Amino acid sequence: MAEARITLLPGDGIGPEVVAAARDVLAHMAGVRDYQFEFTEAAIGGAAVDAVGDSLPAETLAVCEGSDAILLGAVGGPRWANRDGAASPEHGLLRLRQHLGLFANLRPVPVYPALAAAAPLKTELLTGVDILVVRELTGGIYFGPRQEATEGGAATDTMVYSCEEIERITHVAFRAATRRRGRLTSVDKANVLATSRLWRRTVEKVSRDYPEVTLDHLYVDACAMQILRSPADFDVILTGNLFGDILSDEASMLAGSLGVLPSASLAEGTFGLYEPVHGSAPDLAGQGVANPLGAILSAAMLLRHSLELEEEAAAIESAVSQTLEAGLVTPDLPIPGGQILTTQQLTRAIADRLV
Repeated sequence: MAEARITLLPGDGIGPEVVAAARDVLAHMAGVRDYQFEFTEAAIGGAAVDAVGDSLPAETLAVCEGSDAILLGAVGGPRWANRDGAASPEHGLLRLRQHLGLFANLRPVPVYPALAAAAPLKTELLTGVDILVVRELTGGIYFGPRQEATEGGAATDTMVYSCEEIERITHVAFRAATRRRGRLTSVDKANVLATSRLWRRTVEKVSRDYPEVTLDHLYVDACAMQILRSPADFDVILTGNLFGDILSDEASMLAGSLGVLPSASLAEGTFGLYEPVHGSAPDLAGQGVANPLGAILSAAMLLRHSLELEEEAAAIESAVSQTLEAGLVTPDLPIPGGQILTTQQLTRAIADRLV
């Protein structure tokens, strides 16, 4: 796709800074390849609450619906903590995912050799690590019925999954495994939870359509341990909303920092929302120290999955890798002999390596 409409949702904290970095890299790529990318900015999260009292304004939703892809920064922060409904930044993001049918969350966890020293694990454990976490994003306990007693007696959150929800995310994971190393690990808690027993039966059923992929199952607690003990054993990890939220953040530590990891949230077809894994980090906002790599790599995923520009996506990923190998980093990545740059300087260094 040589022309595309991309909605920018900067959000809160460092979100505007990293989205600006990703936009600059995409614009540079468009100039290099003679493409036309139209960028439209809209408000979400705490910024939207402050402006209009709603974390997902109708105007923002309309802009998103008219775009080919969305690039999001981050939402939330202490100033909006403990708010409910439309006044909650996180609730606005959940509403956006549900409304747009963004059911498949892809979180790649590559390990860059230049950053191995920044990871909390022993360097030898990181050799050959390249994990893709596929998380179901619009079902499970985050979207199930809930009830809280008004005077502190009890609270209930209900985890609900249907066969259809499990089947569609499982197909996404198996298709990804066929393009990678052909191994899929499904993670559940089938020894305790009825939803996990349904999950396991359904995954087994879908696996018959992919005989070339090796399937195994792990309980979530065993998977959490194995990610730290032998991370190179994993290829694609498939799991539900709650477990995927936790495990993908744990796996991010293999890369040395949350700041370097991207994600994609996909609907049926090619439409998707792309965002770095990190949060809004309001204590870092406005200082020029935010790590833009997660957002820039999310932009690469946008090119790959929504615009079907694989060569251009790979070019951005290569530029990031080259930049890290040159020792150019932001302050959250203190690698030996590295040169600390500002957010804008690191963005420029990556853009300059695009050809």
